[in-house]
Amino acid sequence: MNVYIKLIWAYLKIGLFGFGGGYAMLSLIQSEVVNSGWISNQMFTDIVAISQMTPGPIGINSATYIGYVITGSVWGSIVATITVVLPPFVLVLLSSHYISQHKDSALIKGALTGLRPVVVGLIASAALLLMNSENFGVETMERIASILICLASFCVVYFTRIHPIWVIVCAGITGYFVF
Repeated sequence: MNVYIKLIWAYLKIGLFGFGGGYAMLSLIQSEVVNSGWISNQMFTDIVAISQMTPGPIGINSATYIGYVITGSVWGSIVATITVVLPPFVLVLLSSHYISQHKDSALIKGALTGLRPVVVGLIASAALLLMNSENFGVETMERIASILICLASFCVVYFTRIHPIWVIVCAGITGYFVF
């Protein structure tokens, strides 16, 4: 089958079932692109990191990059990006009028309330998905240092008013000297 057809099919599924945003999509993206053998787990981890550093939603950024990597052309980027955006765009377009007309309905409130825990679960799944040897190292000392940087970053962001950008910069500097 043509690589573009496979790419379209994969990103139609990701776009259609990617509730909760980019982080919730990560397990779907990994399932489609890593498990199919298109890219390695290491490359997937790198794509996630690059997608987080660039402006825009992580799901769209990763689709653009993966489309390019898989096809080797800008057309692959365009196809993957449009395909991942198209299903949610159509769903929002079709459902927004109905939802706004029936926003007080018990059915709509129940459906949206039921989706919230799923989104939290998908985001938690993405966090666990990224806790791998590519992010935390293979050797014991490297793994311990990575875990300490992770925990310190979490504590600083969660318990202080220090802006996350400063935490990222400090973690990068620390990583430079430690690794």
